[in-house]
Amino acid sequence: MTHFPQPQSDRRATRVHVGSAISALVTLEDGHRAKAKLQTISITGGLLRLPKALDHGDFVEVAFQTQSGPVQGMAEMLNPLNGAREGVLQPFRFIALGDDDHRNLRMVVDAVSDRSFIGIRSNQFAAPKGQ
Repeated sequence: MTHFPQPQSDRRATRVHVGSAISALVTLEDGHRAKAKLQTISITGGLLRLPKALDHGDFVEVAFQTQSGPVQGMAEMLNPLNGAREGVLQPFRFIALGDDDHRNLRMVVDAVSDRSFIGIRSNQFAAPKGQ
């Protein structure tokens, strides 16, 4: 079953700040890939540091590795933020996650927000060399 994360209007999803050591791979609709660093994650989306901004509304696949397993989901890119020292900070919202991806993401967000472990690996989803 596929999950379609929906933000709750009365309650913001728990955000987990993960720093800049977490590699993520962003695959665009045309197949191009971009390396990113995951900054913040929640069950509804997150914040990426990218070399250059993607267009608001772009549909992408975001993938990263957690201690619970891989998380790979379809996402919509939102407006980039100002003030990044290196690259661009750009939020995204998950549109669809598979059961296993949703479970892995939920376990990591819950565990990190409980401060029981870091839960995210840094180098599982590096873009292939030359991309």
